[in-house]
Formats: sequence, C-alpha cells, structure tokens
Amino acid sequence: MTTAPTAARELRIAVDAMGGDFAPRAAVQGAWLAAAEDGIPILLVGRRERLELELSRLHPATRRIEILHADDVVGMEETATAVRRKREASLAVCARAVRDGRAQAMVTAGHTGAAMVAAKLLLGAAPGVDRPALAAVFPNRRGRTVVLDVGANVDSKPEHLRQFAVMGHFYAQEVIGTTRPRIGLLSIGEEEEKGSGVTRGAYAALSATGLNFVGNVEGRDVFNGEADVVVCDGFVGNVLLKAAEAMAELIVGMMREELVRSSRTRVGGWLARPAFANFARRTDYAEFGAVPLLGVQGGCLIGHGRSNAKAIRSAIRSAYEFCQADLHQKIRDKIAELHAEEARLTAAPAPVEAERAPS
Repeated sequence: MTTAPTAARELRIAVDAMGGDFAPRAAVQGAWLAAAEDGIPILLVGRRERLELELSRLHPATRRIEILHADDVVGMEETATAVRRKREASLAVCARAVRDGRAQAMVTAGHTGAAMVAAKLLLGAAPGVDRPALAAVFPNRRGRTVVLDVGANVDSKPEHLRQFAVMGHFYAQEVIGTTRPRIGLLSIGEEEEKGSGVTRGAYAALSATGLNFVGNVEGRDVFNGEADVVVCDGFVGNVLLKAAEAMAELIVGMMREELVRSSRTRVGGWLARPAFANFARRTDYAEFGAVPLLGVQGGCLIGHGRSNAKAIRSAIRSAYEFCQADLHQKIRDKIAELHAEEARLTAAPAPVEAERAPS
C-alpha cells in the first residue's frame, strides 16, 4: 500500500458512512484505520452527530478525517431509484462530492443498485463509454483474475464487451500490477465459433482492439490463471461471482469442521494453522474490500453489505490506488482511440479492383 502523497494535489476518498449492515460503526472504524494508519485523507459522509460519536470512541484523533453531513439514507430494502428522490442521502452526497472535486473517489457498502444509479446520474459515464461495468478480483493459481461485468449490465452487446476489456486491461495493469494482461472472453468453449451471438460478435471486436486478447476462455480459466482479465455480460458475471463466494465459504467451513472432528485432526489442524490462515485470507472478500464501477468520471467502489471495518479499510485503499493510477482518464483515452479507428475504417473508401486488360 502506497502512503498518501505530500504533494500539492492530495487525493481524498469520500466514504458513505451510513451504508451497510454494520453502519455507521464499521464504516467509521475502517475510515479511521485508513486515515490514521495509511495516511489517506477521508471525507466521511453521514449524519454528523452519529459520526462524531463513533469517532470519539477511537484514539488517537486524526486530522485526516473531515465530516460531510448527509440527512438521509437509502435503505437496503428500497429500490435503486430511491436515490433519485433522496437527494440528501449519503450515497448522493458522496457522488456529488466526487463530481464537485471535494473527493476523487467514493466508497460505499450500501445499496449496490442505488450506488450505481448515483454514480451514473451524478458522475456520468466517461466519454465513449456506453456501459460502466463492475469489476471483481478473483484469486487464481498464479495470482489474481479481474472479471467484468459482474452485475451492472444484464444485457450487453459486442461493443460493450469490447469496452469492458479495455477497462479491465487498465485495472489489471495499473492496480494489480499485471504488465501485459491477457484478455479472455468467457464462453462455453475455446473455439471461436462457440457461444452465443453476442460472444461470437465480441470475439471479432476484441481481436481488433490491439489488446493482448487470448480468445475464448471457460469458467475454469477464471481460477487456473490462464487469463488475467475475463470479460462477460453482467448476468453471467454476477452468477459467477455469487457462486464463487458461496463455494469459498463452503470450503472454509468444511475444512473447519473436519479439523475438529477428532483429536488427531485437531493436532494436524494446529500444525497447519499458518497454511489454513493463508488460504482463508486469499478467499476473504475483506482483503479486497470492494469492486470498482469502471467507466464513470471518478472512482466509485462498492462493497458487500456485510462489510466490516477491515473490508472498508481495504476498499478505501483500493479507491486510493484507483485514483493514483488515474484509471478513468486512461480508460477514456483508449476508448476514444478505438472509436477514432472505427470511424476511420468506416469512412475509408472500399478498395477498387484493377480492371483486367482484354486478352
């Protein structure tokens, strides 16, 4: 984790302190850890009196946290569009803070749909981006795999998947540190002709991007490290994400049950504690904290509703790294380049065959 810069431009992260199952305590504690121990400037958004009370329980006090009052909250039981009428909800206030330059990114563990609506409505999509996408990071045998979209777009066209690939490329390169990310298109087989009409169209679109496109990949390739970025529509990606989370929890739970089954396994479990702890850490969502909504003008990271202080701190770190890498600018420039190339090819006259001389 890179510490906060001392240069004139100081990056600040807006934190929705009222979002999540354990708000505001978990959000305040996570923000305090990020500010006090990581040196990240925080704009803590929510009901001032409650936030001041939570902060008073934490020591030492830090000047890197500023409170921005928000009167209202979008509840988890409400519809995503509730943020449109609740203009003073903490989610909306966070998004406006990023839009107006008071912060460079926002973090929330609140209503996922409302967070996406707020980001699209108040921040706006980056020029050239038709569909912002949620990007999740999965562990694999060699490191980590970025998968997008995992829920922002249920239906996608080939050109949208191409944009997802561009956004995933820069996220893997700039945040995860993958030098030349291998881009895979999630399908039901490796052959080019496999898959739906959308994936077949996307195959041709991705082949022309100039990115390191390795072709179709299957579900197992998300976890075996054959691709660094895997592109799919939000319906498939969300199913994959939820299934992977449930499987990770199931495996950890089953291992714990087996380790206490007998005195012999308890001894073995005690000896294997470091390995077991490392495994649990690699599959723990709190290590990653949140998933970014790529393709909006500014950073927007959305965490689990059950995020604890550790997860909020990790999300803030991810948001800070996102801003340091200036990701939305790089995404905008690359997509503009692709659009310009498309326009050039469309405007170019078709080649004329030379007439044959009579024999």
